[in-house]
Amino acid sequence: MATPSAGTPTIRWPDVTRTRWGFGLGTLGRDMVAALVSMYLMFYLTDVLDVSGAQLAVITVILVVMRVFDAVNDPVMGVIVDNTHTRYGKFKPWIFWGGLLWGIATLVLFFDTGVHGWGYVILFTVLYLVWEIAFTINDIAYWSMLPSLTIDQKERERIAVVARICANVGLFSMAVGLVPITAWLTDVFGSARTAWFVLAAGLVVIMLLFQLLTLFLTRERVTTKPETTPLRELFQVIYRNDQLMWVTLAMVAYMSGYIITTSFGLYYFKYIFGDEGAYPIFAAILGITQIVALAAFPLVSKFLKRRQIHLVATILCLIGYVFFLLSGTSLALVAVAGIFLFTGQGAVQLLMVMFIADSVEYGHWKLGRRNESVTFSLQPFIYKLSNAVASGVVGATLILSGIDVAVSADDVTDRGAFILRVSMMVLPMVLMALSYLVLRAKYKLDEEFYAALIKDLEDRHGAKTAH
Repeated sequence: MATPSAGTPTIRWPDVTRTRWGFGLGTLGRDMVAALVSMYLMFYLTDVLDVSGAQLAVITVILVVMRVFDAVNDPVMGVIVDNTHTRYGKFKPWIFWGGLLWGIATLVLFFDTGVHGWGYVILFTVLYLVWEIAFTINDIAYWSMLPSLTIDQKERERIAVVARICANVGLFSMAVGLVPITAWLTDVFGSARTAWFVLAAGLVVIMLLFQLLTLFLTRERVTTKPETTPLRELFQVIYRNDQLMWVTLAMVAYMSGYIITTSFGLYYFKYIFGDEGAYPIFAAILGITQIVALAAFPLVSKFLKRRQIHLVATILCLIGYVFFLLSGTSLALVAVAGIFLFTGQGAVQLLMVMFIADSVEYGHWKLGRRNESVTFSLQPFIYKLSNAVASGVVGATLILSGIDVAVSADDVTDRGAFILRVSMMVLPMVLMALSYLVLRAKYKLDEEFYAALIKDLEDRHGAKTAH
């Protein structure tokens, strides 16, 4: 076993309720803003700005390249946060300034600058790059705070459950409200582009208000002696944490499939299902399903181990896709498919956070250094790399299927509908199955291993576990 060189984690008794809700509510507005861009930016470009096919192809390439580039830079931001030592801790300053810059970038991204055509493509590239950088600063600082709140595995689950429920309330309130809200605002202002900007402005205000709750209500409770991680050791810290590497590989595959499916959602209902107005109903069903799945996780974890939960969740996702493929234009079958898929997805989503969080202690145990932010920089890396894959698949599918120039479902050929279904349903099934197989074979941080790991750290340094 490696002998840690880091200091002993000192853990103070937490105000449990304040910690759970202070951290959890902070993500409510964050995921509203993130969903607006990650799930609906492409729809905004094609159906609101009406960019041409050639411009869409270039923007698709830009999105893929920038998301990959930004994902690779996430660990660098993790090092910066880990090397931060202020009177407010190492996370809160970055949460505040990152959130503020992120809000400004979101407003400018949806602001009508009067630039059109290829000039807009250039402007969009700059604005989106700033948006991604600001998101990275806030997201890494926010999520890497989680391991510092407690090292108790069950309490960490409870905090993460609240955070993921709040995140999904934010995400699905956006999914449910997007169509009716933008339609209403369009009637009020007489412009769809103005409607989207007003919506973005409202979401930014909500995001900043809830981020303030995290800043005021949470406190770092697991600390070590201040130490510096040299930038030259960054990739060594990540690469030598083999459990983190396998989680990252598996979850990039899983989240790519998930984001591909959700990114096609509005297109599916408008151009395949033929009823755009049914999308909010479907999104509401999925949102409730996923939140219930997250809320039930602590109860389920009393009877099933994480490995078993992961298996059940993956099977539910695959069953959901089968129903999706057979649903045709039946809203009932589509709803059943969504219930299976998002019940499983809710559990896997939470497991991903737990797998990464536990990799912090594993890295401390194996490498002798507690790098919360470097470790958790892999979570936004997963989302961004998955978004890059999804952007490429979505953009290529829209062009190949002819949906990018379609006005209604009547304009989509059978071939076009087939291409979309394969991209939206079959490809994600393959990716999710692959993800499960990788973790099943390579991930070893189960409950027993983690308990032994923590005990070994305690024996070495006298660390106490907060409950």
